[in-house]
Amino acid sequence: MERTEHIRELDHFIQIRKTKQEVIGIIPAGGKASRIAPLPCSKELYPVGFHSVHESGELRPKVVSHYLLEKMRSANITKVFIVLRDGKWDIPAYFGDGKMLDMHIAYLMMDLPYGVPYTLDQAYPFVQDALVALGFPDIIFKRKDAYAKLLAKQAETNAAIVLGLFPAHQPQKTDMVDIDENGRVRSIDVKPDHSTLSYSWEIAVWNPVFTQYMHDYALSRQNNCAELLKKKELFVGDIIHSAIQENLHVESVLFKDDCCLDIGSPEDLLRAVQTLSQNLKEF
Repeated sequence: MERTEHIRELDHFIQIRKTKQEVIGIIPAGGKASRIAPLPCSKELYPVGFHSVHESGELRPKVVSHYLLEKMRSANITKVFIVLRDGKWDIPAYFGDGKMLDMHIAYLMMDLPYGVPYTLDQAYPFVQDALVALGFPDIIFKRKDAYAKLLAKQAETNAAIVLGLFPAHQPQKTDMVDIDENGRVRSIDVKPDHSTLSYSWEIAVWNPVFTQYMHDYALSRQNNCAELLKKKELFVGDIIHSAIQENLHVESVLFKDDCCLDIGSPEDLLRAVQTLSQNLKEF
């Protein structure tokens, strides 16, 4: 009798898990970091700041991508795929299977070198039925609840995509986002020379509708424009803008009092090191 009851409880638990959509993180780590080369390690493992270890609270160097993984873990995102370029074996050597962050981390290899969408699409077979949380491993932001806010917004609105928006001071380096008074995204301007817009997107959450849209978009472009692909990099912002034009529902969460630190150029790396050394606890 007790065993029968146990089986019923187990079956009930399994049914609950089936109805709750899984959230999986994807982190593209296929870049060459040519602007800050040469480096002694992959850019994603460059030490920026410190973190406490053990109960003693001793400080140890904290690599740049650790910040992003912590933010995902704060939203109970425990399964993450990191997509690598050939040769960046120091990343799995450092993070391993994710135990240091109480996460499950697996690694995929990038294929086509035509832009981040193709890197992300390597995870398509593994995430096509899940909610996806995207973050860039060389960008640091403060809000520990950022992904939780995006997931809550997605659950509330059932949007195909929810973008996390942050103040932008160098529009030519990012994607500027136009939103209406309710936060719905109207358009994306990819790396404009100048912009009257104030915010860029740095993180995102999307559902299987956009996962499939990005997969089909990248595949179509690959099949029809092989020569063009060699000349022009495709950005995630390009695909989001196209999705908006085709009436996919795109929402945003605004973090107007936050800031993003990008280590992608020498001046940005210097600013990140200086900021984190002075404001360690904020991040």
